[in-house]
Amino acid sequence: MQINKLRGKELDQLFNAVLSLQDLEECYRFFDDLCTINEIQSLAQRLEVARMLQDGNTYHKIETETGASTATISRVKRCLNYGNDTYQLVLDRVHKKDDTEEDS
Repeated sequence: MQINKLRGKELDQLFNAVLSLQDLEECYRFFDDLCTINEIQSLAQRLEVARMLQDGNTYHKIETETGASTATISRVKRCLNYGNDTYQLVLDRVHKKDDTEEDS
């Protein structure tokens, strides 16, 4: 787990700041202040790559639809296979939330 090497006061502060956000609008505003557009897009792209990999899409389709490099796709796949299972955790929660909102 590489993030353990980074653990410390500053990273705790960042993660606690993210956890304190109360809605999507606050997330947009915070990340707009915190990151460049390219950084935000890269993070969003990785999550979409993870979703597409889980759905069984090919590297070619993922590369075409997301613009992600094969190196990025491989890295995300490695995390899906050998990481902390948090891509799966987050995607399950987002999917569950989307389903609940559609039912409303």
